[in-house]
Amino acid sequence: MSDNSTEAIRLQAQRSEYREHSVPLYLTSSFVFEDAEQARAVFAEEEQGQVYSRYANPNVDELLQELCHLEKAEDGFAFAFGMGAIFGSLAALLQSGDHVLAARSLFGSTHQLLTKTFPKWGISYTYADAAKPEEWESLITPATKLILIETPSNPGLELIDLEWLGELKRKHNLLLVVDNCFATPVLQNPIEYGADLVLHSATKYIDGQGRVLGGITVGRKDLIAEVRYFARHTGTAMSPFNAWVLSKSLETLQLRVEKHCENAFKVAEALSGNPTLEKVNNPFLPDFPQYELAKKQMLLGGGIVTLEVKGGFDAAKAFIDKLQMISISANLGDTRTIATHPASTTHSKLSEEERAATGITSGLVRISVGLERVEDIIADLEQALR
Repeated sequence: MSDNSTEAIRLQAQRSEYREHSVPLYLTSSFVFEDAEQARAVFAEEEQGQVYSRYANPNVDELLQELCHLEKAEDGFAFAFGMGAIFGSLAALLQSGDHVLAARSLFGSTHQLLTKTFPKWGISYTYADAAKPEEWESLITPATKLILIETPSNPGLELIDLEWLGELKRKHNLLLVVDNCFATPVLQNPIEYGADLVLHSATKYIDGQGRVLGGITVGRKDLIAEVRYFARHTGTAMSPFNAWVLSKSLETLQLRVEKHCENAFKVAEALSGNPTLEKVNNPFLPDFPQYELAKKQMLLGGGIVTLEVKGGFDAAKAFIDKLQMISISANLGDTRTIATHPASTTHSKLSEEERAATGITSGLVRISVGLERVEDIIADLEQALR
């Protein structure tokens, strides 16, 4: 990982004849051609050029240029939503008869895709436990096409050793798809370890202010070509306005993520040992189960802290209801600190057994630590716990 804040700020779309300092909004559905031959050549991809904003747009192109640079990727495609990026990427690369090996700890909607949607099309899956890497290789079958993971996971913060997984995928000639939403390219670059595609819900830290929705897939150029073909013909492209907002957000991503991590670590330290809590988790806490791995592959510990409240759901609900400053929302990565109860919201569609297998207990509360004065965040959490 390295500080790419200069490039994130300075990379931008080509200036127009008006010599603007910040790229304008290109709120147009389509683009014109000089003549019929240019139209033919652009559609045939013999000549580079804008065609239609469902295909590409200068604002979207600028965003992708910036994120590809940050993630060290060859190419990318921007989707309307984070789940659009996950669905569009997997659907573009999988076909009937394929098998997916996935980390058990996945976002609730990703779990629904694997367990409910893809099986209807003859695509199977097997879950592997992050805590049992010795079992992963035995779960690979002749039909296995790709490995899908989140690291850190949502919400349990489970980590997976990217260096080890990169070696495993190369040994078996598989594709490796990594959801890098929690870490962002500021904290880790999965492509450096062998990931073929990296996914983001741009709604989270990339926007960082709860304004717009978006999803982005970056990675190998040949794979992005397949993703782009699928996405163009299924209508899941990002709007130019959202791309413009997200592109400006990338200019402050490094600063924001560093501050999120600093605040989150201080919150985790302050609450560790609190008598109302069974456990406090953040990857850079020394007692975190995968602390050494976190230090190995992440620059900082991320902006999420999870709290295991003693007393289960009723106690967790009472704690959340007593928060005064902190927002109650399903979002994360915002400048404002947010509390979420995953078992009853983001992961409520999982069965109790499925939640238990991924460490989502009834007392677990996810805190997305914001950019407020950290003393104010800690004070609100402590008064609610009292």
